[in-house]
Amino acid sequence: MRKFERTIEAILFQSRWTLAPFYLGLAFCLFLMLFQFMRELIHLVVKIPAATEADVILGVLALIDLTFTANLVLIVIFSGYENFVSKFDQTDHDRPEWMAKVDFGGLKQKLMTSIVAISAIQVLKAFMNTAQTAGTPDTTWLAWLVALHVLFLGSLLAVVIADRISDPGKPAAEKPYATQKSAGKE
Repeated sequence: MRKFERTIEAILFQSRWTLAPFYLGLAFCLFLMLFQFMRELIHLVVKIPAATEADVILGVLALIDLTFTANLVLIVIFSGYENFVSKFDQTDHDRPEWMAKVDFGGLKQKLMTSIVAISAIQVLKAFMNTAQTAGTPDTTWLAWLVALHVLFLGSLLAVVIADRISDPGKPAAEKPYATQKSAGKE
């Protein structure tokens, strides 16, 4: 019976590798986003001579939005792979410092923070577009965008509070997004 149990455990443990194609697919999505980023950048550069200040701001916001989304995808790839599949070989890579420190709770917080930032950019773009369009703005649409952003913000706050309550004894230096007040003084 023990051999049967070990076999089942080995199969379950190795099943984590079924996540690897998901992370490879997300890595491919980064290239798709790079293509879209380059299209937006070229579009902005071509439009600059005749662009208004609002056009430039909207173009830059679109680039920032794509960058934040790409950061979000990268965080999911690195943290998800390290937390659920396998550790990266540290000797062959220029390893970002945050990778070793992001646990599942930290991953949730980073995801929610990125979603809130992306949402904020979408709200700002909508307000900027409203200022540029003739006629009456669609206040219902703007209200929905703001409400959704507030919902994301509330969700982030709930995740942070839940993580702090669930692990109150964790030192501040190990908590995601914690700042070390004595940084540089030690």
